[in-house]
Amino acid sequence: MMSPSEIEALFTRPDGSYAFARWGRPIAPIVFGVADETLGVVKGAIEAVVTLAGHQMAETDPELGSNLMFFFFREWDELLAVPDLDRLIPDLGDVVTRLQEADASQYRAFRFDDHGAIQACFVFLRMSGAMAKLPAETLALTQAVQSILMWGDKAFAEMSPLAVIPESGATILRPDIAGVVAAAYDRMLPVAAVDPSHALRLFARLQSPIEIPAAEASEDGSAASSADAGSAGSGS
Repeated sequence: MMSPSEIEALFTRPDGSYAFARWGRPIAPIVFGVADETLGVVKGAIEAVVTLAGHQMAETDPELGSNLMFFFFREWDELLAVPDLDRLIPDLGDVVTRLQEADASQYRAFRFDDHGAIQACFVFLRMSGAMAKLPAETLALTQAVQSILMWGDKAFAEMSPLAVIPESGATILRPDIAGVVAAAYDRMLPVAAVDPSHALRLFARLQSPIEIPAAEASEDGSAASSADAGSAGSGS
């Protein structure tokens, strides 16, 4: 089980401040740039993590239509051609330039409501290099868990949120991370917090047994294929 200090580190920003947020509305996902067989894997991973959290999904969001958007592509400058994306991501040109200079493979941008809860999340995945070699189910589950909460920038810098069962080779969400996700959506806890004592409240709720989501394999087990981003944080 994680210690309170380890939980606090999951939601600590580079400046040392604590920042936690969870979704405050049902999640309505949409995915661009993948083949049909991979689409089901991505949505299946999202559903598994949302179920773990005890949260809800919806067909549409009343304000955005879809509030969790995944974009798969090969090069960052492809985003500049996506219609109206600059309305969702302020200073899109500057963001793309920064990500290109950093040779980043992924970027997440969150939008929050008046209570500090997550209102929308935009996930951008550059499918080249090591990222393109990941199995679709592994990539999908990793991104689903990183989108269910606003984690700290370094939460998974040294260790993946996933684990592999040696006996079967199946990829699952690490039990300690699954526990934090489930605890974070306890109805008695706030949707957002900036006081580090919030980590102690999460720790106190890590006792209950939970069902760990496993990655679902696509028919061919391949990684998500890149295509045009189509119509419609943090980078690493």
